[in-house]
Amino acid sequence: MQALELLLNRSSQPRLQEPAPQGEALENIMQAGLRAPDHAGLTPWKFIVCQASGLRKLGDIFELAAIANDMSDKDIEKAPDLPLRAPMVIVAISKFVEHAKVPWVEQVASTSCAIHAMQMAAVAQGFAGVWRTGAYARFDEVKSALNLIEEDEIVGFLYLGTPMSPPTSRPAKDSSQYFEIWE
Repeated sequence: MQALELLLNRSSQPRLQEPAPQGEALENIMQAGLRAPDHAGLTPWKFIVCQASGLRKLGDIFELAAIANDMSDKDIEKAPDLPLRAPMVIVAISKFVEHAKVPWVEQVASTSCAIHAMQMAAVAQGFAGVWRTGAYARFDEVKSALNLIEEDEIVGFLYLGTPMSPPTSRPAKDSSQYFEIWE
């Protein structure tokens, strides 16, 4: 798949099934993430690849967080199965590194770029994915279970697998609504 075609047709695919990327395909995805823009070479990231029993472990963390945050009975019941919506979930964490020239927000942005690169690397190899955040990315109980400190941020959960259906085509947006050209 050509790079421009890949970027111009990017879309999330939440309906995923086995197989998940493995071996060289997974290594390509991880290496793509590590090529994200990284001011001062801080590598302010940590990634946790959850698959098989790791998905259940993540689901258990979600369930405990749902209970601790007084979510509805329905949400608590659903929580342990949330990671099972795909055969792989990569938890993307921005690990803050104190630096005079690289603020917290730039380090989070760097981690965001890594997630995007990983998703595009997955698609380029015939897989698909969806980047989710939601309440679980912000719950203190989830951060604690992942051994994060206050300044660390869960930037997203990248669900990866094989698409269950072809991607749906989306119309291009009118760029003039979002870009100003200064000459």
